[in-house]
Amino acid sequence: MELQELGSTLVDQLAARGLTLAVAESCTGGLLGDTVTNVPGSSRVFLGGVLAYADQVKQNVLGVPREALAQHGAVSAQVALAMARGARRALGADLAVATTGVAGPSGGTPAKPVGLVYVAVAGPWGEQCRRHRAGEERLANKRNFAQEALGLLLEYIETDGNPEHREQAAG
Repeated sequence: MELQELGSTLVDQLAARGLTLAVAESCTGGLLGDTVTNVPGSSRVFLGGVLAYADQVKQNVLGVPREALAQHGAVSAQVALAMARGARRALGADLAVATTGVAGPSGGTPAKPVGLVYVAVAGPWGEQCRRHRAGEERLANKRNFAQEALGLLLEYIETDGNPEHREQAAG
């Protein structure tokens, strides 16, 4: 599904369920919030977001533990989940989605290469995090990361947070 189509479907699904959304973005640089707010009627569901590019913003605004950043690094499942929790709490949203990764073209390491992202969702049915690997080109990666995050969020909503529900419905 294309990015804008994902945004539109997401807004429809959130509105149908009476749920609100917040975003916490690092490597997507505001693209999640932009995609959602491009949808007419998004004000019914979208509360806002935090663009937490620097670690001190992750800590001070979203409440990401200093220990998580020190032990796992900013690009990790632990930090993505903490960002989602923090956005949900800070904005009083039913659901929050977070992205943290390496958009490139520099900044990658063998353990955390360019194109690596962690996307996380926190909501009323628990939390999910997904590791995803894209390519080498920065703008394409940002779009890919946003698609991955919105896709995970939509899947979370459609299955009430239980990925097994998707498998059962498909099979």
